[in-house]
Amino acid sequence: MKTIEYPSIESWDEILMRPTQTVADIENTVTEIFQEVKLKGDRAVRKYTQLFDGVQLDNLKISSKIIDEAEKSVSSELKTAIQMAKSNIEKFHNAQLTDTITVETTEGVHCWQEKRPIQKVGLYIPGGSAPLFSTILMLAVPAAIAGCRRVVLCTPPDKNGEINPAILYTAKLCGIAEVYKVGGIQAIAALTFGTESIPKVFKIFGPGNQFVTVAKQLATKFEVAIDMPAGPSELLIFADDTANASFVAADLLSQAEHGADSQVILVTTSSVILKRVMNEIELQIEALPRKDIAVQAINNSKLILVKNNKEALSLINEYGPEHFIVISEEEDYFIDGIENAGSVFIGNYTPESAGDYASGTNHTLPTNGYAKQYSGVNLDSFMKAMTFQKISKTGILKLGNSIELMAEAEGLQAHKNAVTLRLKSLSNE
Repeated sequence: MKTIEYPSIESWDEILMRPTQTVADIENTVTEIFQEVKLKGDRAVRKYTQLFDGVQLDNLKISSKIIDEAEKSVSSELKTAIQMAKSNIEKFHNAQLTDTITVETTEGVHCWQEKRPIQKVGLYIPGGSAPLFSTILMLAVPAAIAGCRRVVLCTPPDKNGEINPAILYTAKLCGIAEVYKVGGIQAIAALTFGTESIPKVFKIFGPGNQFVTVAKQLATKFEVAIDMPAGPSELLIFADDTANASFVAADLLSQAEHGADSQVILVTTSSVILKRVMNEIELQIEALPRKDIAVQAINNSKLILVKNNKEALSLINEYGPEHFIVISEEEDYFIDGIENAGSVFIGNYTPESAGDYASGTNHTLPTNGYAKQYSGVNLDSFMKAMTFQKISKTGILKLGNSIELMAEAEGLQAHKNAVTLRLKSLSNE
């Protein structure tokens, strides 16, 4: 990791740059695949699955028999862990249900808001170097609570054309019957346009690599919504002298092992902690099975020494991390002051891994600085807020003249007439 001591504000943009390609670098590839999937459907999906995943597939949909059989390959201990995580995620997302909001804004004018589920949603579950069955819980659980009518899951096959049993078990546990073994750009394109096998959906959820992220953004041009631009994983930790350096190093490495294009950053006011964390990283990384990936990510990462907490907080808000861990004697200062972060983890005993798996919060979060504009996935992500209004005779009499005046001032005579006719009708009664 590169060590940076007391950087000037003018250098922050360069220091905090993500190690990702720009949209322009990969948009042509994404557009080409989208066009082919739109025209050729399953044939194009199979072509690109063979090209990118090295697998030739006859059937894209996984049969219920295969899903049922997968359960036998998952250990009872892992099943129990997945069930516990599911329970916690259900508790947290059930708590996000809201009642209908009803207001009488003027006598006789009743307005209310109700939420309705998005009818058809697509879940993208990464499964290349790491089969992220935990992401199924994060997406399928709130989809079920929201009441989404149709939930479609796409995940890439391994080199043998198979899907990890834990993914299939978790999908079944969450009540998902439609699982397709297709990943990457071609999966997002299939969910966008629909093919002979894969249905078109109204909204696409789930993280992925840079190509998947750009594909999701392109999908929005074709009347399909997305949860957010969620690309390569990232973590920023603020740690002062109260931090346990081995814990901090472990958390940094936990995100570094996600992928070579992941980024982790330590911000600290303590030169002692900085050195201890650096030493711990060097020790711990040697024992990681995914060391090669972690090393590449660590090369993209930084240890930043700043003067004080105020400067640290300003820098963190400028970065807008996907995950933010704060270990500080003045943790309330950071909790109250953080404005841009996907999810926040507080204290020595709150690893980012807890949010990834089982604490109950959602791990599908905005990356690449989008925490400045986007929330992480939550129950409302799977719902639409619809407004209703009903106006009585008394209500239109009280409100009507204001509407007429405003419509006339905007030059919209038909708008005014829609009210005037009603008022005249009432005056004739």
